[in-house]
Amino acid sequence: MTTLEFAGDPLPLLPTAPAPRPEPAAATPGASLRDTVAQAHVSALRAQAALQALMLRTRTATAPRSTTPAVAEEGAFKPLAHTPVTTLTAAQLVRLVAGDIAGVFGPAYDQGEANPDLRLAAGKPLVLTGVDHLTRTGLTATCDTADLVEAAVQAAQVLALRLGLHLCLPDATFVQQHSGHAEGVAGGGLELTVVSAGLVPRPHVKVEAAFRGGGRVSDLVVAVHEKPGTPIGPERGGTVPVWLGRQGATGERAMLSEFHLAHLAHGDQGIAFGPEFAHYTGTKATRLPNGGLLLVDRVLHLRGRRGELEGATYETEYDSPADSWYYGDTANESMPNFVYMETSLQAALLMGYYLGPTLSTPDATMSLRNLGGTATVLREVDLRGKTIRQRSELVSTTILPGSSLQSFRYVLSCDGEPFYQGETLFGYFSDEALANQTGLDAGRSVPTWLAENPAPVRRLDIAARRADPGARLVARNKLALLDHVDVVDGGGRHAQGYLHSVRRIDPDEWFFARHFHLDPVIPGSLGVESVIHALQEWLLDSGLVGDLRDPGFIVPVGAEFTWKYRGQFLPTDGETRLEAHIKDVRRGPGRVRVTADASLWKPGLRIYELTDLAVELRERGAQPW
Repeated sequence: MTTLEFAGDPLPLLPTAPAPRPEPAAATPGASLRDTVAQAHVSALRAQAALQALMLRTRTATAPRSTTPAVAEEGAFKPLAHTPVTTLTAAQLVRLVAGDIAGVFGPAYDQGEANPDLRLAAGKPLVLTGVDHLTRTGLTATCDTADLVEAAVQAAQVLALRLGLHLCLPDATFVQQHSGHAEGVAGGGLELTVVSAGLVPRPHVKVEAAFRGGGRVSDLVVAVHEKPGTPIGPERGGTVPVWLGRQGATGERAMLSEFHLAHLAHGDQGIAFGPEFAHYTGTKATRLPNGGLLLVDRVLHLRGRRGELEGATYETEYDSPADSWYYGDTANESMPNFVYMETSLQAALLMGYYLGPTLSTPDATMSLRNLGGTATVLREVDLRGKTIRQRSELVSTTILPGSSLQSFRYVLSCDGEPFYQGETLFGYFSDEALANQTGLDAGRSVPTWLAENPAPVRRLDIAARRADPGARLVARNKLALLDHVDVVDGGGRHAQGYLHSVRRIDPDEWFFARHFHLDPVIPGSLGVESVIHALQEWLLDSGLVGDLRDPGFIVPVGAEFTWKYRGQFLPTDGETRLEAHIKDVRRGPGRVRVTADASLWKPGLRIYELTDLAVELRERGAQPW
């Protein structure tokens, strides 16, 4: 267990005041029912009073809360670069015709000598005369032509450049993959809307256009495609023959780009990692998550060689957009814990897989699973709109019959300063090995604490809070991972409070389509996140937060957290069950921190164990511990 120390005298522990707990055997049914109802009523009044006080202090706080930008939907295409440019003059369009993309949209779009022939209109007359409004989801423009399709194509090319689709290929041109269906009259302007965008099989955007004259173009797809013979991925053995076109956040030439990682997630693994991996395409194999759970963008450097399975080091980058869906859905003031976990674990495993631990048995079906790790937040940092750089080390690889194990260490930095570090263990498992998992208790069915210690509970109704659009500090939408939490005041292994929750597994949950392609399981990081949400709701209900002004949840600094996984939640498992034992509550000026140990069960099997998981509620600008 990690001990937290603070400057000056130690702060006293503040345990929750346990409610008197009747002995279940001695209580009559009527008395037990009355006690339970009374406790629930008192709890509801206490929670209501605490939240009203919290909301009142928030409304009267002198420091206004930061304004939150519009949030992108989970799974929306993430641009490869960002620009403040929202309008284009005729002169700027002419510069795009000349190939001066960075000169129009900014230095993030610069590729040096790459893509010399990627140009707007590509040898045809320029028919756009201006762009009145440009976003990542569409544009409005003026045009001078009766050719609806050509106007829509050029508008789509402008949009493709704004999305940075060219940035992951070294020598490419625009191609029109679907000519589109046109009807009606062009008129003097158009509105173009993105239907979809992606990087697989090649960077592309599908659009539809509506013209002022009543004309329409639908089913139009414009793509960026390499010239014949141009390398676009690693060769056999993992060698990257030439620079593949992508630059990192500081201008370094990247080894692999968003294009390769998208193919690793749900495309052609031969393009992603080289010909040796091509046979994994279309099969259940090791993959990165996709959509809104793909949280690594680029590999900058690798110091190691394929086939050498220990000692390699590598640097990766992840751009965390300020408008990312998880900032909108979290109860946190900061990036949620599951993103810390996912981005670091994805970046670590990525090149461990690249080096080839599964290639010695190429015909075996091998699935990737995280087995556990330890991580610590080193400093509080706002990561919105920032690039996270990670240095990872493959410490060791152990090849076993039916499985392989790899261990990693990693440090994440932002603006040159470390903010998170950890170590982790991954395993590659055959279908037979996965089918014979025995959980954390050697196959025994271990009951929850509540099952062994029957006690009255009071329920925290998270779904009801979430239904209130004005409720603060509650996870929503894609991060609505719990509907209720049952509390035993003064219960649990440490007699400071016990939390229990059951949630039905819906096979159509959004994350099964993301994690992983052809091998759906609930991300372990979201299991951890669900416990965090239970702790957050308990803290809000505890009465410990009434004196905090304008507070926000953060991932605590300096709190080392350990997780262990020995199984996974499948779409067919029916339910998840969690319990958490409050073990420590500490207060400081403007801060409250709660630490707990927790477990999660699938039916009949305990499969997750979490040690020293902490949540913290702190005032804006509060001094560090």
